[in-house]
Amino acid sequence: MISSDDLKRQLKQWFGFDDFRMGQEEVIKSILEGHDTLGVLPTGTGKTLIYQYVGKMVDGMVVVVSPLISLMQDQVDRMRYLGEKKTVAITSNLSWVDRRRVIKHLNKFKYVYVSPEMLSNTDVLESFQKNNISLFVVDEAHCINQWGPDFRPEYLNLKWIINVLNHPTTLMLTATASNDVISDIKEKIGLPNVDTIKYSTNRPNIALSVDTFTSNEDKNEQLLYLVNKLVKPGIIYFSSKKVANAVCEWIKEKTKLNVEVYHADLDADSRYRIQHQFINDKIDIICATSAFGMGIDKDNIRFVIHYHMPANLESYVQEMGRAGRDGKQSISYILYKEKDEILQYRFIEDTIPSEDMISFFYDHYEQMKDNDFDEKATLINYYLQKGFTKSEVINIFEGRRNELVTSLNQMLGYVKTKGCKREFLLRYFNENFSDHDENCCNGEDTQLQLEKMNLVQESRSLNSRTQNLKWRSIIQTLFSK
Repeated sequence: MISSDDLKRQLKQWFGFDDFRMGQEEVIKSILEGHDTLGVLPTGTGKTLIYQYVGKMVDGMVVVVSPLISLMQDQVDRMRYLGEKKTVAITSNLSWVDRRRVIKHLNKFKYVYVSPEMLSNTDVLESFQKNNISLFVVDEAHCINQWGPDFRPEYLNLKWIINVLNHPTTLMLTATASNDVISDIKEKIGLPNVDTIKYSTNRPNIALSVDTFTSNEDKNEQLLYLVNKLVKPGIIYFSSKKVANAVCEWIKEKTKLNVEVYHADLDADSRYRIQHQFINDKIDIICATSAFGMGIDKDNIRFVIHYHMPANLESYVQEMGRAGRDGKQSISYILYKEKDEILQYRFIEDTIPSEDMISFFYDHYEQMKDNDFDEKATLINYYLQKGFTKSEVINIFEGRRNELVTSLNQMLGYVKTKGCKREFLLRYFNENFSDHDENCCNGEDTQLQLEKMNLVQESRSLNSRTQNLKWRSIIQTLFSK
């Protein structure tokens, strides 16, 4: 076994750091000993460094399965900047000619980033089979468990792909996972005996706040107060792209802040530009959907506001954890209006195919198979092609619908609890907490001391009534749901 002193010596030589961050050394040792490993490490602990480090210690290729093209390209750019020139991402952004060239000469690369969809391509997978893969990494491993509007059924292929690749040492990385989610990831990826290295989800430097409103007008007024008052930069998360667009334009109109919107409807160039402007402190606030944030290398985000209630506690912790990665005091707000959860319940129904739809698809597949499928039909077709019967698929989706509703109800429980919110949150992730104080959260008998925490800055005098007049006329229909 390599000693800690030797590992740290190499860390200093290769990366310039004197010591490892939380969990890094333990995960690296597990991998170097040949163990399949699941690392559940809080956001900001440098999970990328783990497989970069291991790649320098082993002879073969490091394959990184990643969910987002923008995330892959950022990581490739960063690694090349650090001197790792033999790094590439196989994505749809590559031209057909460039993709064929990379696949043909795959052995020339040390670190290869690829999406689960691309890796499921027969030609791509065959090329990987011809190479010596020393480490197979599943980044953002919670995607294996996570179902929603962006669910990717190809993540379920990873169990089969690992076997096809002769089971290289496998590393899975995520920032949040309860014990139930960990068990589900292990089952779906077919590695029941994987070493699990889990560190606390708690981010003590992020104060937790939930504000409850009876009207959208009050919610909007509080949002405007916060964006003027809080130290920047910050992120505001939305469950609706339309609302994100509307709020972004309204904040631009009512303040002098540099605000941009970020979601999947933007073209790739716009997303890349906005992401890098934010990283380089050219943008004060991003109005974003959950598409924004994975892999963002920015440590000075001071606040994260959720305009809409998140769908589950895992997503919430992932998103609010993008604040305060420098260890300095930051804050997470949820702005909850009564019945906001209806939007998330609607998303569940829109995401999970119904029993009638599954039956119709199976009964009429021969007439439909040559047509373009929508997202639900694509999902049903995935299971059909894997040999699942109609009744099995109905049971799978009904079970998943119940799981999503349960997760949403747990999120609602966090929002509505009158006790310590941090204690509620950590209990969900199977942790204990008993250090509640006035800076912890705005639970019962607690007033967050924002001035004391240096989270506020001087703001201009605001006439909230005047400011909200045009707001109501612009997006009243959007907020009526």
